Amino acid sequence: MKIELELWHMILMLIAFFGCVGAFGKILIAQFEKRLDERFATQEASRKEAQSRWDDEFKKIEALARKNELDLLGLKVHLAENFVSRPDHIRGHSILELKIDGLASKFENVLLRASAQKANPS
Repeated sequence: MKIELELWHMILMLIAFFGCVGAFGKILIAQFEKRLDERFATQEASRKEAQSRWDDEFKKIEALARKNELDLLGLKVHLAENFVSRPDHIRGHSILELKIDGLASKFENVLLRASAQKANPS
C-alpha cells in the first residue's frame, strides 16, 4: 500500500496540527488564568478579612490605651489629693521637732525655776 501526499496536503495537515496545538494551548492557558483568578480572589478575601480583624484589634488597643490614660490621670489626681510628698513631709516633721524642742526648753526652764525656788525659800 502506497500513500501519496501532495505538498498542499502536507501544508494543510501541518496547519491543522498547529491549529489543534494552538487551540489546546489556548484552553490550557484559559484554565490557568481561571485558577489564578480564583486564587487571587480567595487571597483578596482573606486579606480583607485579616485587615478587618487587625483594625478591630487596633481599635481595642486604642480604647484600652485611652482607658489606661484616663486611669493614670485619675491616679495622679488621687495621689496629689491624698498623699504628701517627701519634701513636704520632711518640712512638717522638722516643724514638729522644733515645737517639741521649744516645749522641752520651756519645761526645762520651769524645772530650773522650781528647783531654784526650793533651794531659796525666801
